Amino acid sequence: MNFDFTQHEQKLFKEINDIMLEMAGEKYLEEKDPVNAGKTVREALIRLANSSYLKLGIVKDEEIPGLCVMMGAMEIVSSFSQSLYLSIEMSTRLFGRIISTFGNEEQKKKWLSPVLCGKKLGAVALSEKTMNIDNDQMETTGVRESALIKISGAKNYVINGPVADFTAVAGIMENKPALFIFEKGSIGLIPGEHLVTMGYDGLFISGLTLDECRINESDVIGPFEDKSAFDTLRMWENQIIIGGSLGMMKASFESAKIFAKTHKTGGKPIIAYQEVAFKLAEMLTLFQTSQLFAYRAAWAADAKSRESDILTYCAKVFCTEAAETVSGSALRILSGEGYISGNAAERAYRCAKYGQIAGTSTEIARVKIGNAALGA
Repeated sequence: MNFDFTQHEQKLFKEINDIMLEMAGEKYLEEKDPVNAGKTVREALIRLANSSYLKLGIVKDEEIPGLCVMMGAMEIVSSFSQSLYLSIEMSTRLFGRIISTFGNEEQKKKWLSPVLCGKKLGAVALSEKTMNIDNDQMETTGVRESALIKISGAKNYVINGPVADFTAVAGIMENKPALFIFEKGSIGLIPGEHLVTMGYDGLFISGLTLDECRINESDVIGPFEDKSAFDTLRMWENQIIIGGSLGMMKASFESAKIFAKTHKTGGKPIIAYQEVAFKLAEMLTLFQTSQLFAYRAAWAADAKSRESDILTYCAKVFCTEAAETVSGSALRILSGEGYISGNAAERAYRCAKYGQIAGTSTEIARVKIGNAALGA
């Protein structure tokens, strides 16, 4: 297990950082207006497609690094904009990996290629009444009707919802799990209202209604023999959330450190006060521990270790809770300036809670970790 990054990988990190830095200098990346937010994410996809970023974890090639590098790269993008990051990841690392892993060659050509080129935006509709798909039975169902598949149901909390070009909808077909792929504007595919959330100001999240939608059988992935494919989707979503949490901590720590060095009180920089220095030390310790945890979980997934799933649950619980703690500590250092909306720490603090309830929730993850510890 080696977490050292090669010169080639370090070059990729710099390339991604430069792309995001250039975009951040040109426009506000947490744009609340859905139209402008949609334009921003599509522009980011095109720019990132010039690097290997969109292919990480999806394309297996000697030139494309593995999951540890993917985790480091995700941290960089998330540190600039959590909303932009999550929109990109749901398109590439979730929708893209679905097609890459489970799709046939024709489906890859049709849906994966344009996504990896940054020309199309993907979405994945998993959740229904709640975010929990671990325990709740899915009600979205596809049935054969002549040469077509008719799908009915409702989804909630769909990131990229109505702005996506392609949407993978999880459901049941012939009493087995399946994924139905829709293109934007499909008849009967009805996007819901934009959900206003506590965090992720620039992210478009909505519900999705499927009113007897009809697709060709070639637009179905599956049915699968068991729910292990959906479990895999959840694990990929957990990896995305872990990478996002690292970016939140990075942005929060850096903003607090800069403020502590430059802001003066009592005639000296506040970093000279022991309490502030101690708080920064605690933040850095949590951040770096989270990085190591995330990289180990990514390495285990790459190596297909038997511990991979449990390590990912552990990393998600630790990193998402650490993100809330680190961003909260940054706000206390920033004081009144931190309480004003728009700074990196305030934005990260509002986004951090999502990571604890999305994917495999913290509570369910702890149950799974406990079962594993007991050998269940």
